[in-house]
Amino acid sequence: MDEIQAVVPGQRGGTDGERIPHVPGFVRRGTAEHSPRALGKQLRATVPRSSHAELTLPADRPDAVRAVEESSRGRVPELTPIRVGRMAANPFAFLRGSAGLMAHDLVGTPVTGVAAQLCGDAHAANFGLYGDARGRLVMDLNDFDETVVGPWEWDLKRLATSLVLAGRVVGADEDTCRAAAFDTVGAYRRTMRLLARLPALDAWNAIPDEELVSHTDARDLLGTLERVSAKARNNTSARFAARSTEEVAETEGGGRRFVDAPPVLRRVPDAEAAAVTTALGEYLETVSEDRRPLLARYTVHDVAFRVVGTGSVGTRSYVVLLLDHRGEPLVLQVKEARPSVLVPHLPAAGFTVPAPGHEGRRVVLGQKRMQVVSDILLGWTTVEGRPFQVRQFRNRKGSVDPAALTADQVDDYGRMTGALLARAHAHSADPRLIAGYCGKNEEFDEAVAAFAVAYADRTTADHADLLAAIRTGRMAAELGV
Repeated sequence: MDEIQAVVPGQRGGTDGERIPHVPGFVRRGTAEHSPRALGKQLRATVPRSSHAELTLPADRPDAVRAVEESSRGRVPELTPIRVGRMAANPFAFLRGSAGLMAHDLVGTPVTGVAAQLCGDAHAANFGLYGDARGRLVMDLNDFDETVVGPWEWDLKRLATSLVLAGRVVGADEDTCRAAAFDTVGAYRRTMRLLARLPALDAWNAIPDEELVSHTDARDLLGTLERVSAKARNNTSARFAARSTEEVAETEGGGRRFVDAPPVLRRVPDAEAAAVTTALGEYLETVSEDRRPLLARYTVHDVAFRVVGTGSVGTRSYVVLLLDHRGEPLVLQVKEARPSVLVPHLPAAGFTVPAPGHEGRRVVLGQKRMQVVSDILLGWTTVEGRPFQVRQFRNRKGSVDPAALTADQVDDYGRMTGALLARAHAHSADPRLIAGYCGKNEEFDEAVAAFAVAYADRTTADHADLLAAIRTGRMAAELGV
């Protein structure tokens, strides 16, 4: 993946002297007035922080129903009604499935030109718990299908909007919803300022998960996080295999195989299973070399197709059952990696479109760049000409459902996710630069909160248009799946 560079005015290096030459890949010596923080402050002159309140929809904006239709192209056709049905649940669910439409709308909003590795779909439901290599739970961003280098503001505005919509779903009043967006942005800004003050190595690993609640003053979430954590600890390959597989008679080869559970899980024809299995050879070459002996201790037993989350419904996604010498399972997910929906909109925002490459590689490297700790078995492969990412399935994953929180918890959750997003962005963008731009006061927080409310209103109208299209029969929807 290409090196990330920030587009900032007036940037120049200092003189290193003759004895210590500049080493490419490291920062040149500079002067205080050209420090990242000072450059961030300079950006306010060209992009005022108050300007982020603006929402001017482009004239060529597609209607919401056409946008959903367009985003379904290339997906498994028979799964489209499931995707539409999930998006129809409420406006927050619609937002989850419409990252491309929001990217289209964000093109006309102000950006500083500072580049970061983006999640690309940083709504509030794409944060959660997962297990690290030693089984300890980590909380972080957990969905990177749309990851790409782009304007950091896009991730933050999508997150703030999602908190407004989640608050409305749970019945919070408008002041509470706006406060949730405001607090989300404030936590992002304050966390960036904290990271900017720390030594670089300390900032890279800052804010351990056990300090997240106190750092973000999210004590109202303690009970919810404890319940989610307890559930996540049991969310393992072994538990999934126990519920989703059956023993195979010795006369048929022994081991275990998946059991059909339509429409979410279904076994696949032999040729399709063989194509997925064969592709694991390419996957092994992308896994960290020190992890390959671990995978070599497993045997592939079965492959099934499994429907995934709201935004990804209709993409090709398989689960692969592996068993070790004791019959203990490891389940891998082999998930289709489509081009990021943000890419077509980057040039209009002043950002370079990445060079063509393997989309699974893009997803995996983007994930590693943003997370503090990543799945040790991440990799990518190609199945019948289509790019896929590969990762552990159910490695103690757990998540807070933002649309199931109480009204007084939404702002707590917003602060927590805002801090996590800042931590993720700071791995690729210099936190001093963003902190210098955002500043000490709440001007930026107020502006993005105003944008979030306005865009939440637009999303609510888009959701209503989708419901109308379902009622008239323009779009087929399978509800409750």
